[in-house]
Amino acid sequence: MAPNNNMSQEEEARQKAIDDWLPITSSRNAKWWYSAFHNVTAMVGAGVLSLPYAMSHLGWGPGIAVLIISWVVTLYTLWQMVEMHEMVPGKRFDRYHELGQGAFGDKLGLWIVVPQQVIVEVSTNIIYMVTGGKSFKKAHEVICPSCKEIKTSYWIMIFAAIHFVLSHLPNFNSISVVSLAAAVMSLSYSTIAWVVPLEKGVEPDVDYSYNAKSTTDAMFNFFTALGDVAFAYAGHNVVLEIQATIPSTPEKPSKGPMWKGVVVAYIIVAICYFPVALVGYYIFGNTVEDNILLTLEKPIWIVAAANLFVVVHVIGSYQIFAMPVFDMIETFLVKQLKFTPSFMLRLVTRSLYVAFTMIVAISVPFFGSLMGFFGGFALAPTSYYFCIVLGVLLMILAPIGGLRSIIMSAKNYEFFS
Repeated sequence: MAPNNNMSQEEEARQKAIDDWLPITSSRNAKWWYSAFHNVTAMVGAGVLSLPYAMSHLGWGPGIAVLIISWVVTLYTLWQMVEMHEMVPGKRFDRYHELGQGAFGDKLGLWIVVPQQVIVEVSTNIIYMVTGGKSFKKAHEVICPSCKEIKTSYWIMIFAAIHFVLSHLPNFNSISVVSLAAAVMSLSYSTIAWVVPLEKGVEPDVDYSYNAKSTTDAMFNFFTALGDVAFAYAGHNVVLEIQATIPSTPEKPSKGPMWKGVVVAYIIVAICYFPVALVGYYIFGNTVEDNILLTLEKPIWIVAAANLFVVVHVIGSYQIFAMPVFDMIETFLVKQLKFTPSFMLRLVTRSLYVAFTMIVAISVPFFGSLMGFFGGFALAPTSYYFCIVLGVLLMILAPIGGLRSIIMSAKNYEFFS
């Protein structure tokens, strides 16, 4: 029997070494405020900038209702996830798919959760590549209007270059400074996005009616707008992974500090979202662009600063959403394919991932339509999933509108322009 015991001890030691190396479980000394700014960085993303545009397709009544319901429902579902992190005594569901396996069984849980989570995180990273590149470009145009125009593709490459470096930070706690900077930036540019228009005043010919040419157009736009709002409120896909970094004992479980951070994060979310959505729509009506910062022209230095704030923020957000993907890839390579944990393994896999998201972003940079499509297709069910009817409806309706918008945009688009 002794050799078997030795083998199991060796296997345990190997598993522990792997867990100590993997990005989600390697560091468990986070404080409650890490939870606050990681959640702000995960949630208050580029989606906030599309809320006035979503309002223009929803209208005042439905728009305000959808914003409030989404805030309440996603806070409730998030609370349930925080509570479920340690619902099995002596075990922590450190990853979203582990909770899925706990609920649906080892195999079915993986098949239900992993595809959706991968779609969410990869699509969010692609959208942040587009946003980072476009915001870089806008800042450059505002600061130097006489300079030669640089293609969006090149700006996306510059944004990607930053991630070829940052992606090699080992775990969540190592990106906490980047995440804090990102959270501060999100509050800053959200404030600019509503204070500057308010200062400017309502457009003289402002129009709050639906600007669709037909009832069909209005209906599809409404669906897309639902997807945009779902995208704005989606950050649940990394919640368990964030909670996994907080220390936990039976006397002091991780749900205490985690929930404290979540409440602070949700107050900041409300401060960011509601003024941007309502003031942006109030000032510009149905002429607002799918990214409100692109609608602002003056004062030049504030518009340039806001766009650079967006760049810093989506740098942090990209990392928050990429870390669980890195964890999945590295877990598969090390546990299933028996690769040895090493710096070189990380260098190759993470660089390939950044390159992939960059190439897709350069190919299809339709910001608003992408958000409507992915917001409905995968973000809605994973953030609204406890309110099943709402999640399923969003999952069906929002991608229809988003896909139609992508097709309409693609008619006049040249690849790699």
